[in-house]
Amino acid sequence: MVEAMRLVQDQIRYVSLSMGAGSYVPRDPATVILSGFGDCKDKALLLVSSLVRLGIAAEVALADLDEGRALDQHLPALRDFDHAIVKARIGAKTYWLDATNYLQGGGAHNLAQPDYGFALPLSSTGGLEKMPSPVLTSPSIQIAEEFDFPRRPGDPLVLTVFSTYEDADADWMRGNFASRSLSEVSDAYLKYYNKQYPGIQTIAKPEIVDRRDGNIVSVKESYRLPAEALTANDLAKNFPIRAADLGNNSLPTPTIVDRTGPVSLGPQFYRRHKVTVRNLKARFSGESMKNVVTPYLSLKASWSNTPTEFQVEWNFQTLATEVPAKAIADYLKIVDDLADQVRWQYDFTYEEPPADVQLSDPAKEQRQTVASMLLLSLLVGVPLFIAYRRGKRRAFGS
Repeated sequence: MVEAMRLVQDQIRYVSLSMGAGSYVPRDPATVILSGFGDCKDKALLLVSSLVRLGIAAEVALADLDEGRALDQHLPALRDFDHAIVKARIGAKTYWLDATNYLQGGGAHNLAQPDYGFALPLSSTGGLEKMPSPVLTSPSIQIAEEFDFPRRPGDPLVLTVFSTYEDADADWMRGNFASRSLSEVSDAYLKYYNKQYPGIQTIAKPEIVDRRDGNIVSVKESYRLPAEALTANDLAKNFPIRAADLGNNSLPTPTIVDRTGPVSLGPQFYRRHKVTVRNLKARFSGESMKNVVTPYLSLKASWSNTPTEFQVEWNFQTLATEVPAKAIADYLKIVDDLADQVRWQYDFTYEEPPADVQLSDPAKEQRQTVASMLLLSLLVGVPLFIAYRRGKRRAFGS
């Protein structure tokens, strides 16, 4: 099933000829193969024909890319659908396949199936079927940024970035990388970091590793920030760290005026971003970072430190597929708050005083003064008192 799906996805180009009957009637699979292209219904029918030939039960199903989650609330109409997909069955297991995807990874056990809400199979049930929504138990995107501050004056700052994409996000990145050259990818990454750290330079081209059957794409980036760029405009004193690719920027922000329906959050996503800063000369904390937890989404931040290292980790995920109309005002406020919790600035030039140098404490100094006076009185008063007693004894003895 997976090999047939990849063949149709990767070898048959997606081209739509939506003219006349071509808007509704798919072309013959043999014609699609000879031409080397087809639209969604052409490719769906070709994949169904291939699967049936292989002995796999399959049929074309209609879906809607934009409003598919609300199809069960629509009156039946042909205009309710804008996409054709495939429903396949192997034993008791149902698979939903989109033949218009490209370079999809994974096997039958970890295939990222499309989630368009509802679909209408054309030959079996005669009614809408709910498509399963994936439940993520671990992040599908993980970004780890490691900043190594210079150990000696004049040395550059070194930034290494490790990114891991899984499931549907791996499919998207695989297609993205296939459509661009490595130089284009490198330039896009450099442009992103240059906005935050002007003057940053690429040390090497990104290293991309694609484990397609496991559906995992890994990327390693390497940069250097020269010493003069680190000191320019007090960058080191106002050094920004932020979480990227958490997905919070793509959350819908609808108007609440006369709103009566819920807001769709789309398929669930779960992402993690970690920042590590090394070679520091003081302890830094993230005590002001707050967690944002609601029935609809969750942002949790954690941090740790040592005398020379500071680490922050953000975990962000959606917990529901929609927000009810009565909660939209609170939801919009939370979306605004999220932006404040994923961007921070630190003065990484700050140095802690040496261990033998204590900061002034007026109360402590006063206590030390009283103790010194008492000690001085003992050192001076006791010998005087003893001399006085001895003097009196001599007087009586004489």
